[in-house]
Amino acid sequence: MAKDMMTRFELYRPADIAGALDLVDKLGSDGWLIAGGQDSLDWFKDRAKRPTAVVDLSRIESMRGMRETEDGLEIGALVTVTEIEESTLIQNFYGVLADAASRVASPQIRNVGTIGGNVCQDTRCWYYRSGLDCYRAGGSTCYADTPEAMNREHCLFGADRCVAVSPSDLAPALVVLDASMVIQSKDGERIVSAEAFFIGPDVDIERMTVIGPGEILTTIRIPNTWSGATFYFEKVADRNTWDFALVNVAAAMRVENDVIQDIRIACGGVECVPRRMTVAEDIAKGSAKDEETAKLAGGSAARGAVPLNYNHFKITLLENLVMRAIRDS
Repeated sequence: MAKDMMTRFELYRPADIAGALDLVDKLGSDGWLIAGGQDSLDWFKDRAKRPTAVVDLSRIESMRGMRETEDGLEIGALVTVTEIEESTLIQNFYGVLADAASRVASPQIRNVGTIGGNVCQDTRCWYYRSGLDCYRAGGSTCYADTPEAMNREHCLFGADRCVAVSPSDLAPALVVLDASMVIQSKDGERIVSAEAFFIGPDVDIERMTVIGPGEILTTIRIPNTWSGATFYFEKVADRNTWDFALVNVAAAMRVENDVIQDIRIACGGVECVPRRMTVAEDIAKGSAKDEETAKLAGGSAARGAVPLNYNHFKITLLENLVMRAIRDS
């Protein structure tokens, strides 16, 4: 059968989290969770994934909406990317997240895609997405890490058999905001930091997040630690609309009397996880917010990078983005 024709599956639409957890526990590896479906439907149409059952979470009202709390903001995992982009609350106090949301894909996709789906989506490596038996798919090779491979979109850091990167634009913004991810299962609830939520191939080569069997990401909590800080987000892609980042950068900083008191920077498109730029942060913290500091910090961004045959350009791009995040915010 040709591609673009999905295989048959049973569709379940639970009305609450308890029902969804019952289903994922019962279905096990035969089940597939779907929210907006923007990533999932690609998998199904390409016939690279063939679940026998799909659990549609879109009817679960408790996973929708945004709520202010004493400690900050709670965002349901089913909140759409457009809602994030257009939220006055997020624009005013957590602007880096709104800016990142505005650069996700196209307006049509943002209207349907969810924040939970965006951070849980799988890598876009075309060798893997085409159904080849690479390490990430349970095989014994990485087709992107060969002299002949097309790997300009792949990683500079953290390669461990797999050289694919996280495609999420929202992920670096959540990392710099020090967000927490609420994950539920039938055994209860666990909370992990956004930085720990994403995992590399050295931890588990077949997953990109800590979410395991029988678990659902239900809520994202943003503390008020960085509320109203100075923010910066920039994304470089081959096309301004729809495309995934070659490299993106998110930054949050506190500045007093032109001195950077505190700062967090994370970049996407350079590692399997959003990469904290800790060396650049250390250089900038306590320094004047000026051209010299920005250049020093930017110049440190690519330390330890191991480029592939076709992505050397990412080194200069990464350094410039980190520099601009400090200089231009």
